[in-house]
Parts: sequence; structure tokens; C-alpha cells
Amino acid sequence: MACSPNTATFMSCFLFIMLFLHSGTVSSQLSSPSLYLTTCPNVYSIVHAVVNSAVKNESRMGASLLRLFFHDCFVNGCDASILLDDTTNFTGEKNAGANANSVRGYEVIDTIKTQVEEACEGKVSCADILALAARDAVVALGGPGWPVNLGRRDSTAANFSGANSDLPSPSFNLSDLITSFKNKGFTTKEMVALSGSHTIGQARCLTFRGRLYTDNDINGTFAAALTSSCPSSGGDNNLSPLDTTTPTAFDNAYFKNLQVQKGLLHSDQQLFSGGSTDSQVTSYASNYALFRADFAGAMIKMGNLSPLTGSSGQIRANCRVLN
Repeated sequence: MACSPNTATFMSCFLFIMLFLHSGTVSSQLSSPSLYLTTCPNVYSIVHAVVNSAVKNESRMGASLLRLFFHDCFVNGCDASILLDDTTNFTGEKNAGANANSVRGYEVIDTIKTQVEEACEGKVSCADILALAARDAVVALGGPGWPVNLGRRDSTAANFSGANSDLPSPSFNLSDLITSFKNKGFTTKEMVALSGSHTIGQARCLTFRGRLYTDNDINGTFAAALTSSCPSSGGDNNLSPLDTTTPTAFDNAYFKNLQVQKGLLHSDQQLFSGGSTDSQVTSYASNYALFRADFAGAMIKMGNLSPLTGSSGQIRANCRVLN
């Protein structure tokens, strides 16, 4: 993160830099968080301001921007391929099963990109903007910050089939989750930490209906309350918070909820179901500082998933279309 008066206080910058130096996970391909200090110094303050405004207008947008980044990186790496619109000659990822009518926040990225292009044309990729926006969205909801290594370039292709196959499903069992994240280079510990992102955001009835009516590891009172907005049929797009306790605050209530069988998604509750991850859920439920640190570290690693750098890809003028 750039340590300028427009983006953060000196102390916040100091903490980011210390985490950056301590993490030891700087990608050999990406450059430091200060990459744009000379070529586009305003990018940091632009992203910060637009994201804060969007989250202030709708708190759910914080979770949406974080999820948008995750869904991009998990398919062919952090290359902004998810931002590309379908055309008559091009099939993007937006209408893949896990993304269609679900992933959102595209307009926020558009706003940032427009302002960044006005400030410094052709300097900052959509992929870097998305990485910065995800970090700032978490911070806006009270979560940790982390240094965002920069220098990503934008993909000139998309992977519709990968978007259908690579993203973890809300119906996954614990073994499926472990395998899905392992395939992307994450440990089981990192998988649990990243799952803690469900301490913010909402999910559609379609993604958890089966849990209400068939799972036996769900709190009865919790399930009954949810059936009013998620009946056995209909209401597919009705929303419920992933964290029923503090749905708009990035805290560790998600893990506390799992301990009393109040995980909204089947995949959520699998993290505390008598398996190998129970102890980590317990640790995070009792130690928010530990969760914050582990989440930040895992997000640094997430941002380093197979970026395009150097002369690969392009820097799109419009995040939705190829140059």
C-alpha cells in the first residue's frame, strides 16, 4: 500500500509494511505495493475512495468485491478475466454457474477504472484494481489490511469451463473443500482462514435450501427461522446473511456460529463437523487477532495466484472488453 497522506495514516502504512516484510510471501513475479508511486500515484486514493463510498452506500458491497476477487483468482489466476463481458464472438466467465446472477460489484470496478484512466491512462491493470479493491473492501468493514503486490496484467481470454469446475461449491463436504483449495496451492489451514470471509455477505436461498430441509447438523431454531424466507420451493434468490450475528462486520462471529451449528451453507458447517478442522475453528472463535493475521496472510497468497506479468496479457482501457 502506498504510504501517502491521501490513502492511510502513517501508522496504518507502518503496519502494512511490517506485515509485508514479515510475510515472506512476495511473489517473484509481482512488484512491490509501491509500484505505481511514480507512474500513477493517485490509484491508491481513487480505489480507497470509491470502495469506501460503495460500501457506505451498501455494506453488502464489501463482501461482493472480496468475492469478485476470489472468483477471478481461482480461475486461471488473478487476471481480471471474470470482468470480461460476453459478446457474439467471445464467451466470458460471468455466466458460469457459480457466477451468473450471483457475483456482483462490476460497476464499482468500472467506476474505479474510469477515474484511474483519467488520472493516468494505460498505466494500471484491471487485475491490480480488483486486488486493491478487495483489500480496501475488507478494511472498510473493520477487517485487516495487507500489502497488495502489484504488476498484474489483464488476460485476453476467459475460461468458462474453469469457472464451472474450479470454484468450490456450497454443497462441498470437508474433503472436497480441502482438495479444491489444495489444487490452488493452499493448505487446509489457509482454506479455513479464507472461509472466514463468510463473516460478511449474504447467500441466495438456492445455495442453502437443501441444508434447511435435509441436513441434521443445523441448529433447529436457526433452520426454522430461515424457512420463512427460504421455503422448500420458490424464493431461490431470497438472501440471508452468511453470519447471522454481525453480518456487516468483519469479525470472528462466523466461527462462533459454526460451533453452535449455525453455518448457513453446508460447506460452512463442514469446517466444524467432527473433522480435522474443528480445532482451527475453535482457535479462530476464541482469538480474533489470530484469524485476522492468518486471513491477511492467505489473501497475500491469493493475490499471487498465477498473475500475468511483463509482456503477457494487456492493460485494458475498459475492464469489460479487450483492447
